[in-house]
Amino acid sequence: MKTFMSLSRLLSILTLFTALSLNAQELSFENGKRYILGGLTVSGLESYNEQTVKTYTGLRVGQPITVPGEKLSSIINKLWGLELFSDVAWYITDVQGDKIFLELEVKERPTLSKVTVYGIKERKVQDILDDTDLKKGKKITESLIANSKNYLRNKYRKEGYLNAKVHIATAPDSSETNAQSMVINIKKGEKVKVKEIVFEGNDQLKAKKLRKALKNTKEKRFGRFWKKSKYIEADFEEDLGSLIDAYAENGYRDARVLSDTVYTIDEKLIGIKIKVEEGNKYYFGDIDFVGNSVYTDQQLARVLGIKKGSTYNGVLLKERIADDSDPDSDDLTAQYQNHGYLFSQINPVEVSAVNDTIDFEIRIIEGKETFLNHIDVVGNDRTNDHVIFRELRTRPGQKYSKADIIRSIRELGQLGFFDAENIKPDILNPDPNTGTVDIKYSLVEAGSSQIELQGGYGGGGFIGTLGLSFNNFSLRNIFKGKEYKPVPMGDGQTLAIRAQASRSYRVYSLNFSEPWLGGKKPVSFTTTLSRTEQFGYDFQRRERIDGQSFTVTGISFGLGKRVRWPDDFFSISHGLSYQLYEFNNYRIQPWNIGNGSSNSLSYTLGISRNSAGPGRIFPLYGSTFSLSGKFTPPYSWISGKDWGPLKEERDDLIEKFADGSGTPEDNARFEEIEEERLKWAEFWKVKFKGEWFTRLVDKLVLRTNVELGFLGSYNSDLGDVPFDRFYVGGDGLGNFTLDGRESIQLRGYENNSITPYSDITNQQTGGVVYNKYSMELRYPLTLKPTASIYTLAFMEAGNNFNNFRDFNPFEVKRSAGVGLRIFMPAFGLLGIDFGYGFDQDYRPSSNGPSGWQTHFIIGQRF
Repeated sequence: MKTFMSLSRLLSILTLFTALSLNAQELSFENGKRYILGGLTVSGLESYNEQTVKTYTGLRVGQPITVPGEKLSSIINKLWGLELFSDVAWYITDVQGDKIFLELEVKERPTLSKVTVYGIKERKVQDILDDTDLKKGKKITESLIANSKNYLRNKYRKEGYLNAKVHIATAPDSSETNAQSMVINIKKGEKVKVKEIVFEGNDQLKAKKLRKALKNTKEKRFGRFWKKSKYIEADFEEDLGSLIDAYAENGYRDARVLSDTVYTIDEKLIGIKIKVEEGNKYYFGDIDFVGNSVYTDQQLARVLGIKKGSTYNGVLLKERIADDSDPDSDDLTAQYQNHGYLFSQINPVEVSAVNDTIDFEIRIIEGKETFLNHIDVVGNDRTNDHVIFRELRTRPGQKYSKADIIRSIRELGQLGFFDAENIKPDILNPDPNTGTVDIKYSLVEAGSSQIELQGGYGGGGFIGTLGLSFNNFSLRNIFKGKEYKPVPMGDGQTLAIRAQASRSYRVYSLNFSEPWLGGKKPVSFTTTLSRTEQFGYDFQRRERIDGQSFTVTGISFGLGKRVRWPDDFFSISHGLSYQLYEFNNYRIQPWNIGNGSSNSLSYTLGISRNSAGPGRIFPLYGSTFSLSGKFTPPYSWISGKDWGPLKEERDDLIEKFADGSGTPEDNARFEEIEEERLKWAEFWKVKFKGEWFTRLVDKLVLRTNVELGFLGSYNSDLGDVPFDRFYVGGDGLGNFTLDGRESIQLRGYENNSITPYSDITNQQTGGVVYNKYSMELRYPLTLKPTASIYTLAFMEAGNNFNNFRDFNPFEVKRSAGVGLRIFMPAFGLLGIDFGYGFDQDYRPSSNGPSGWQTHFIIGQRF
């Protein structure tokens, strides 16, 4: 392009002198004489105003001008630089004494009227037009055509179409003045794959190991889907560097690539030949530390972790000095930066290489101890500053610590108010003389409130659900009208309201939580109010039965606190809850009360640890675990009542019901015993859940999960309570229930199908022991604030048992499958799973493996 333009300008300047010379034969003209410009005209214009061009030249009638001269040449160069004209030339039209009259002849470049693209899908045409900037009205230049052609050719080469051809043609468009239409014909051809990669000169490292070192360039092989075998020049150049690193990791620091050749096998396949020179193998000798005063040689040697006599590994040495790929790495640079020495410099230097042994000096400039000066946050349009600052581990006056910055990023991501992928801490104003530095956290707000609006048909009628969850609520601004946008926001509190109703039941709940009670310490407060009403319903007539109802009224309070021991990822929580169960001529399994009430007052103690991060929706690392115990007062111990006779009477009645000899009087007596037994329910419940997130490659994450739950009683004569039991199987969405049951997900099986049945009533009564194990591979498609989407593949196993005697942690129901998750701030987590159950469930009608099941996920996480 530059060559063409320079040649064009040269031709224009030659035209100038030629034109002047030709006119000199007809006019009295002296070459190089200084004249007065008597007149100036512009010819050849089609779409531009003549006066505009005259003004741009800078010439005015009456000014002195040398013909020919630098002034006229510079004007030609200026006009060429606009890329609006394909030809520019000066002509002398008249000479009158010392006056000269000039004509500027131009030829306008045509404008682009339309572009037609052949050879690609129609939906991709607009992307190409945007990328190449081929817009209507654009001036058509040789550079525009050449650049567009090169861009498209390189674009398809990067996608593996090495034989891609691009032809661009233009033609006059008579519908517009001085316009041309453009036709782009793209022939991508077949994708070219790498058939073989051949090495020469590799005596020490096998070709298989060297091919593995090429991360982006792979041979075509059946079954490999995670890495493509296409050839991309930029990626291949990067791979050659990785190849040298592979030698450096094995002691061959002098290894180099002598040549690399790409050759054609056929239209679809190429081969690559790489010739290497390995050199000699080296070993680490003495490693001395110079300049260190903060840490001893022994302390630094332990962090470095390289022993004398071990095989030389240049890559490992760099990583142990500073591993930029891992922000949590435990290297020498992190050792200094996590303890206040931001300005430290650590450089490994080879001091001698005798035979096959290399001695090193690790030269350290520790610099001044660094302290934090100003801490700022930007981008929080809705969330108040104090909500952010209380989560930061970096405070003014503290020592600089890289680990504290990383932890602050995690804590902000865990809030759920910001896009975890775009939390960026900027180090500002570092001053090695004063030992101070500023930090600015740049945030991107993410939607934190959710709405649940559902309608469906079930249980004989329409079911409607309305739920509102405001996850960044501000209670203190509830009486300030100007703060309603649409509700007061910004203080990090949670307010959730939910209502569900049909012809046969109604459910209401209100939940409020404050993560920093009092605003000074991380002490959380939570309260929940709920009311559930179940009515008798005739499914044949599809109408409510008057005089039959079952209601549950509940209230709970919770306090939680973050603690610093064993580390500051731990939390301890306390909860107090009360439920009142009321029966009015209503019988429901597994309850055996027709009329009366039951009370449940319980205390819950929980210990949890959460180090997963950086975000809540798609953690890349860390773990979470929780251990909780729920306990009611041991009323039977306190009262001292002997429940043995009632237990014997109850067991006798159950036997009568089992053999069919029970009478109505027996039923009435059984209900009396049940009401007395459950007047103040007593039980204990222990649960454990652990999750581990391991980053495998890039953002491919392995999630492993273990869950266990136990429900027991203090007094064996009273037996187990009929509520708070475990129901395993399916999506775990916790369908409408009144008995406090916990729905445990086990994909590949129908909802609640891994739940034991009663031998007497042949109905599900829930389990008292369950276990579950999961392994899940996750990979994100996008992690943007508007929507986070990731795919997954899972294997699960779990089971549910009626009693402790039958519990066997290795007797499980197995499943596997794939799924998709979509998190949108306004609607929460949505997803779908396709799971295959390999075993038979507990339903009486089941007679083989569960097979394929489809699960829809709404508002919860797996």
